[in-house]
Amino acid sequence: MKLLLFTIISAIILLFLSIESEEFGPVFMQEPDDVIFPLESDEKKVMMNCEARGNPPPTYSWFVNGTEVDAETDYRYNFIDGNLIITNASEITDFGKYQCKAENSYGIILSRDALLQFAYLGAFSAKTRGGVSVREGQGVVLMCTPPPHSPEIIYSWVFNEFPSFVAEDSRRFISQETGNLYISKVQRSDVGSYICLVKNTVTNARVLSPPTPLTLKTDGEAHRHTAPLAVHFPTSVLSAKGVTVRLECFALGNPVPTITWRKINGNIPKKARLRKSQAVLEIPNIQLEDSGTYECKAENPRGGTAFKGHLQVYSESGSCSGWFSSSFLQWECKATGRPRPTYRWLRNGSPLTPQSRVEMLNGELTIHKVQQTDSGMYQCVAENKYGAIYSNAELKILASAPVFIPNPMRVIATLGKDVSLECKPRASPKPRITWKREDRRIQPSKRIMLLRNNTLRIVNSSRADEGNYVCRAENQFGSAEMTAMLSFVLPEAMRVELSPSRVEVTVGESVVLSCKATHDTSLDVAFQWLFNQKPINFQQDGGHFEYIQTVRARVRAKSSTVDLMIRSILLKHAGKYGCRAQTSADTVFAEAELLVRGPPGPPGVVIVEEITDTTATLSWTRGLDNHSPISTYNLQARSPFSLGWQTVRTDPDPVTGDMESAMAVELNPWVEYEFRVVASNAIGTGDPSSPSRSVRTKEAVPSVAPANVSGGNGRRHELVISWEPVSEEFQNGEGFGYIVAFRANGTRGWKEKMVTSADSTTYKYRDETFPPLTPFEVKVGVYNNKGDGPFSKVVTVYSAEGEPREAPSDVKASSISSSEIRVTWKPPNPGPGRPRGYEVSYWKEMEQEESGIKRRTAKNETSMVLTGLEGNSVYLITVKGFNSIGQGPASAAITAKTRKAPPAQPPSNLMWIQEGNNVSLSWDPVKAKDNESDVIGYMVKIHRHPTTMSVQFQGFKDSRFKELYCHTSSHLHASGISLNK
Repeated sequence: MKLLLFTIISAIILLFLSIESEEFGPVFMQEPDDVIFPLESDEKKVMMNCEARGNPPPTYSWFVNGTEVDAETDYRYNFIDGNLIITNASEITDFGKYQCKAENSYGIILSRDALLQFAYLGAFSAKTRGGVSVREGQGVVLMCTPPPHSPEIIYSWVFNEFPSFVAEDSRRFISQETGNLYISKVQRSDVGSYICLVKNTVTNARVLSPPTPLTLKTDGEAHRHTAPLAVHFPTSVLSAKGVTVRLECFALGNPVPTITWRKINGNIPKKARLRKSQAVLEIPNIQLEDSGTYECKAENPRGGTAFKGHLQVYSESGSCSGWFSSSFLQWECKATGRPRPTYRWLRNGSPLTPQSRVEMLNGELTIHKVQQTDSGMYQCVAENKYGAIYSNAELKILASAPVFIPNPMRVIATLGKDVSLECKPRASPKPRITWKREDRRIQPSKRIMLLRNNTLRIVNSSRADEGNYVCRAENQFGSAEMTAMLSFVLPEAMRVELSPSRVEVTVGESVVLSCKATHDTSLDVAFQWLFNQKPINFQQDGGHFEYIQTVRARVRAKSSTVDLMIRSILLKHAGKYGCRAQTSADTVFAEAELLVRGPPGPPGVVIVEEITDTTATLSWTRGLDNHSPISTYNLQARSPFSLGWQTVRTDPDPVTGDMESAMAVELNPWVEYEFRVVASNAIGTGDPSSPSRSVRTKEAVPSVAPANVSGGNGRRHELVISWEPVSEEFQNGEGFGYIVAFRANGTRGWKEKMVTSADSTTYKYRDETFPPLTPFEVKVGVYNNKGDGPFSKVVTVYSAEGEPREAPSDVKASSISSSEIRVTWKPPNPGPGRPRGYEVSYWKEMEQEESGIKRRTAKNETSMVLTGLEGNSVYLITVKGFNSIGQGPASAAITAKTRKAPPAQPPSNLMWIQEGNNVSLSWDPVKAKDNESDVIGYMVKIHRHPTTMSVQFQGFKDSRFKELYCHTSSHLHASGISLNK
C-alpha cells in the first residue's frame, strides 16, 4: 500500500499577461494503474493505460524499470494510442514498474509508476504432515503454511472431507493474517483430519493442503489454565483514510476465554463491528478521528491477558501555491506521508538541478530572472519508501515580441485557383497584423480577403497576382515582417499510381506497396500513407512499417516514389492502404487493398446441447477463416481435475471445417466441464472460442477400483487393510464409498464391510480367534448411489503379529565400577511378536519400581551398560522386548550392586631425595573410609622436562618408600601420585 498521497494544482503561469492560448503542453487524462495479471489467464495480453491531451497532440513512450520499451526490436510490445500492450506477458520478463512519457513541442511529462504484478497460486508441498496430539481441554494451533502466491489469499479449513468446512465460533478461529486454525479448547468432536484451503482473490483458484490428523492423548487430563493470546494485531497499524481495517485477537484457554475490546482514552467508533465471536474488530470507512490505541483482552475464570496496539490513519491531502513577478517565480509543493516525503523537481522529464537562478528547498521551487528558456512542463515528485507521486504544472512565457518562423516563405500556386497566404507570428500579447504589397497596404475586396486568422486569401488567381507579399506583426514589445513569395505554374494535373492495387499475403510475410507521383518539376511533393483512412504513425508502428522515398527528375516532369514496407504482417494489418500526394498546386489520392491470410479467428459461442454421463453434444458458429478455408475443429475441455485445457475425443473424428456441431466422448461421469472450440486451416491454428457455460455430466456406476491395496501391522488380532483412495474425478456420483472384502486363506466365503468416507484409506478388522500373521485374501471395491463398481485385484495381507509374548531369558548384571553396571540377556524364542528392540528398567533397592528409569536399545541389541549410578548401591533390573505394536512382558527382576567409590583423599607428606642418578620417594599411606574401596596399591608418575615423556611405577598396598634408579642425565621430578582402585 502506498502511504504517500498529495495533490498539486496543474497550472499554467503566464508571466506579465494571462491570455487564452490554443496550444499547450501535455496533461494526463489517464495515468497507468497498478495491474495484477492472472498467470493462468487465457488472454495473454496485458494493457497499461495512458492518455494525455495537448496541442499539438502528444506522442508517447514507455519505460519499464527505468529502461525505455523498444517496440521495434521486441514484437511482444505494441502501442495503441498511448496504451502499452504486452503480448505473452510473463512474470520473469515483465514484472516491474512501468512509467508513461507524454511529449509535444511544449514539453514532456512523466506518469506515476504503475506496478505490474502477476497473480498465481502454487501448490502445497506434497510432503505428508505429521499428526498433532493434545489432551482433551487443551488448546491447539494447526499451521496452514500456504504455498507461494500473489496477491492476497483467503483461508478456510476443511474438516474430514470436502465440503465440510470448520465453522468459526468462540472456540475456533481462522486467522486471515497467518492462515492458521486456532482451537481454544479441544473437544472429542474435534478429533479428525484437517485440511487448509486457500483461494486466490484475483484468479479464484483454490488448492488444498495435505491433511493434518488431530488426535487426543490418553496419558492424563488437561488442567484449567489462563488465556494466553495466540493471535493479536501488530503493535503499530498504518491505514489509509476511507478503507476498512480489521484487527484480529484470539486466545487459547480452558475454560474458553472471552474477548473484549476497548479504545484507550476514547470510545470505539459506533460504526465498528465485532466479527467471529468478537475475535475481529472491523472498522469500516476509517477516518482520522479513529486513530488511537486499541486494546483486546482475553479472560476466563483462571485469569487473563491483554494486548495494546496503535492505529494510525493518514489522509489524502496536499496543496500547491505559487506567486510570480516579471522576473521571479516561486512554486510550493506540499504533501503528506509517513515517513515524511522528500521532494524533487523535473523539467520536461529530466531532473532539475540547483543553479544560480534555480533554488529547491523542501518542496519549494524558486526561479530568479525568468527567461524564455525556462518554458516547459514541470513536475513535483514527492516520495518515501512506499512510493512516489507525480504532479504537473506548465510554465509558458507569453510576453514576447513577434517572431516569424520560417521567413521568407515561398508559395507556388496553380493559375485560376484560390490561394491562401498565412501569417502566423509567435508573439504575446496578440499582435496587430497588416498586409502590404510593393510598400502599399492591401485593401480587402471581393477577390482579396483578410480572414479572421490573418490569412490573406486571393480568389481566382491570375498572373497579375504574382509577386512578394509582406505581413507585418506588431505589439508593445516590438514588430517583425514576413515575406511570402507567390509564383504560379500551369495547371498540369499530377498523376499518382499505387501498386500493387490488391495483394494477398500470409501472416509473418512482408510486402512493399509503391506509390509513384508524376508532377511538375517546379513543384515539391509531400506524401502521406494512410491505413483505413487514418494516418500511419511510423514512430509507434515502426516495428512493422518503414517509409522509403526516391526522386527521379526528367526534362518536363519529375517523378517521386515512396515505398511502404510492411514487415512481419499480422492479421490486424489487413485493410485498405492509401497514398496521398500533395503539392502546393494539387492533391491526389490512391488506394490499395491488402488481404492477410492467417489462422482462423475464434469460433462463436459454444453451446452444450445435450449431456450424458460420458458425452456432451456441442454446437458453435463459424469464426473468420482469414482468407484460408477452415480444415478442422479441435474440441477442448477443462475440469477441476485437469491441468488447463485438454483435447477430447470426438464423434465424428475428425471434425471437419464444414461442421458446426460434434460430440465430445469418453468424458468422466459426475464431473463439471467447460468446453471450447479451436479452428485450424492451412496456415495454422487460431485462437480458441470463449468457454461454454459450466456443465456436469450425469452420474454413473464407478468404473475405477482402488489402487495399491496392501496392509499389515496393527495390534494383536487385527487385520489392517489399506489402499489409495479413488480421485473425486473417478467417483462418478454422490454417495461414493468403498467395499472391503476379505477371507482367510483356504476359506470360501468373503466378509464385506462398507466404508462410507470417500477419503478413507484404511480399514481395521479385529477378531481374537485368528492367530498372528494369518494370511488373508483381500480386495477393495467401490460403490455410489448408482450401484457397485469393480473390485481391485486380490492380494494377500497378513494379520498383525502382535506385541512380544515372552520375556527375554538369562538376564545377568555385573558391576563395572561405582557408577556402571553391565546387563546382558538372551532373546525370547522365535515366533510371532518378535521384538524389534529391548527396554531395560532399573531402580534402587529401597525405591518403587514405578519410579525407575527406562532405557531402550538403539537396535535389536542384547546388552546395555547402565551409567550414572550411585556407588555402593543395590539396583533391581528388568528387561522387556517391544515392537511397533507394543511391549511384551518383563523378565524377573535381578539385582546388582555397584562398587564402592575410590578413596577421595590423595597420599600426604610426599618426600623425595635425589642422590646422583637415584631418587628416593616416600609418603604416608591412605586409609579408605567405610563407603570407599580399599587401597590395593599406589602409582607413581614421573615426568622429564622439557619433553612430556613420563615414567610410571606401581607399588604395593603397604609401600611407603620407593627407590627409583633412573640412568639419565635429564632432571627428574615427581609430578603427582594416583591410587589404583
